[in-house]
Amino acid sequence: MATAAKAGAKAGADAADKPKKSRLLIIILAALLVLGGGGGAAAWYFLGQKAESHAPKAADAVDLSKPPVFLPMEAFTVNLQPENGEQFLQTSFTLQVSNQAQLDLIKLYMPHVRSRLLLLLSGKKASEILTVDGKNKLSEEIIAVFKQPFTPQGPSVTITNVLFTSFVVQ
Repeated sequence: MATAAKAGAKAGADAADKPKKSRLLIIILAALLVLGGGGGAAAWYFLGQKAESHAPKAADAVDLSKPPVFLPMEAFTVNLQPENGEQFLQTSFTLQVSNQAQLDLIKLYMPHVRSRLLLLLSGKKASEILTVDGKNKLSEEIIAVFKQPFTPQGPSVTITNVLFTSFVVQ
């Protein structure tokens, strides 16, 4: 009789453990499902944003039927605006232009080009140009320098890209 009572108590304990185990299993599965869904949504959001930001814009479109035309610029070394003592920038970059005529125009006005770029670069602070966003903004400002004609009523130059080849701030 004692063994029958022990067996009955054991069967009752197993029956009580089954709902606890199944409830725990359901909670764990629900938590994994929520975490997996959240991770998938985060991956979709961040990877989708990255793909959109790198997509070429219509204004930046370059004619792929013609080979690109590049003009490597000599290195620029300028003193930066003081923040934490004296700092200087030494940079080299290459300009991508739309065609050979634009390249010839830049070469013709190279003293103007270098002067304008030196004035632009020397007006910067190190903190403005050390980040990637700062370099991208500087690239846009360099492109804007070329939109101004070199002579009154003269032609402007179309720069399609500025490619930094060296960038040292010290």
